[in-house]
Formats: sequence, C-alpha cells, structure tokens
Amino acid sequence: MNVTGDNGDWLQVRVSVDEARVDEAETALLEAGAHAVTLLDAADVPVHEPLPGSTPIWPQTIVEGLFEADADRSTVAGVLADAGLDQTAASLQFVELAGRDWERAWMDQFKPMRFGRNLWICPSHLEPDPDWPLVIRLDPGLAFGSGTHPTTALCLEWIDSLELDGRDALDFGCGSGVLAIACALKGATRLVAVDHDAQALLATEDNAVRNRLDGRIETLLPEAFQQQDANQRRFDLVLANILAAPLVELAPQLIQCLRPGAELVLSGILPEQAEGVIAAYQRLGQPLDMSEQDGWVRLVFRCEASAT
Repeated sequence: MNVTGDNGDWLQVRVSVDEARVDEAETALLEAGAHAVTLLDAADVPVHEPLPGSTPIWPQTIVEGLFEADADRSTVAGVLADAGLDQTAASLQFVELAGRDWERAWMDQFKPMRFGRNLWICPSHLEPDPDWPLVIRLDPGLAFGSGTHPTTALCLEWIDSLELDGRDALDFGCGSGVLAIACALKGATRLVAVDHDAQALLATEDNAVRNRLDGRIETLLPEAFQQQDANQRRFDLVLANILAAPLVELAPQLIQCLRPGAELVLSGILPEQAEGVIAAYQRLGQPLDMSEQDGWVRLVFRCEASAT
C-alpha cells in the first residue's frame, strides 16, 4: 500500500467497511487524529426514517476522516490495521483536499426549505429572509432529521395549516424536535417531546434553545411519559413520525393521548402499509386526510368524544 505523497491543505482518509465495523472504523480514525468523521453510503442503499432509538447505517459504509495535511499516512494506516480493519476494509484511500473550508462547503449544500405557506427551516449558516413568517433554525444531521425527509415534510406541511394558539401538542418519536418546535412557533401552549433515545431528547433541547424556546418543550423518555397522570397525557394534537410497524403497535397508547376533537398525525408509512395502519386506528374511523409524497404516506385522524 502506498501511503506517501505530496500534501494538500487537508488529508481525507476513506475506509469502506460493512455495517458491523462502522463504530470500530470511526473510533480508529478519531484515535489516529481525525478532526471529523463522516459516514457515507458505499452502495447507493436508501436509509428511511429511523425507528425511535436507532441510528441509520448502510450495509456497506464509507467511513471518512478529515486530517491535517501533514498527518502521517503510515501511522493512520497502522492504527486501522491494529483495529483489525486491514482485513475487513474493501478499500483504503488517501485523498488530498486543497484550499477549502470543508465543513462550510458541506453546510452550503443545505438551503432554506418552505413547508406549506408560512413555515421555513433555515440552516444556522444562513440568514432568513425577514419576510418569512415562521422560521425554524435547524442544521442537517444524519440521525434525527431536519425536514429533508418526505415523512417529516408531510408533518410540517400539516402543522403549517393549523391554528394552534392555546392548544397542547405531543411529538412522539421526536428525533430533532423539529415538529414540536414547529408547533411552538404556531402558538401551541404545552409541548411534550417523547423519544426512546436520550440523545434525541438532548438534540430536541438544544434545538429548542437555538430557536429561543428555552424550557418550552418538555422532553421525556417513554417510561417517564407513561408515569404521568392520565390528564397530563392528553393533547389537542399528537404527531408520530416513525414507521408503520411501531405505529401499529403504539395505536392503543396514542389513541389514549387524544382529547375529544384532537387530531392525530401519523407519518413514515409506505403506500402499501397504509391500510394496515388505518385498521389499527379503526376506533377513530376513517382518516380525515391521506396524502402521499415521494412514496411516503401521511394519515390524519380526528378523535370524536367516544373514541377514547
């Protein structure tokens, strides 16, 4: 293996590994002195909206480390070999990167996005247009979502259509907290975000602070949420952007969270799964709305007084 060559301003080290070795490769690159590590799809396999508590990883993943230009390539290769990655790596590449702010270049790929008529998501490196009515400041991320996935976009578009002044909202499977933040900007009074992953709750809290909503969103693990008084677990709007299987499993619990007249928004559903999800929520009757975007379906139900 040739690990010598002229240096640029940065040195990029790329290792292709299978799913089971991603954590080891990431740790090895950081131990070797990487300033940042990025995960990339090695085989063009789509990753859909993750289950609560999960981080999406591709079956074959490129683990990419960014090093100083003068990093010793033999040392980096040695650290990877000591981690046992010399046998499992499909390839090990050293790429010179000249004269760019690579973090900024990565961020510049992400532009403001509009949902419905009035709701915008704007990355922190850009200034929003003063004429945009409602702006969420949120940076892109792999694990928790930032509005780019159709399942999230479908929920945000529905939120934009609502009048939420004085209403209470639950974001179940909150991820980044973007749906709860959107509800807050629309005037919701009490906001609760629930997720199995403690890191998602921290991300929600951080994003709330970024959007000047310090202390406005209550973040809870599911166990703590279930321990609350029944009246505290009832809302005017419940959003669950997860996947079809957990939505079916959670149906009794989510229905119990609805006040009379409340709306339930479900997303993360493939078209062929929609009827199964509708059947799981049959106590609520037929959906008020069923919309599809880029191969994903959103269902909206309204709770009548007798449903809960």
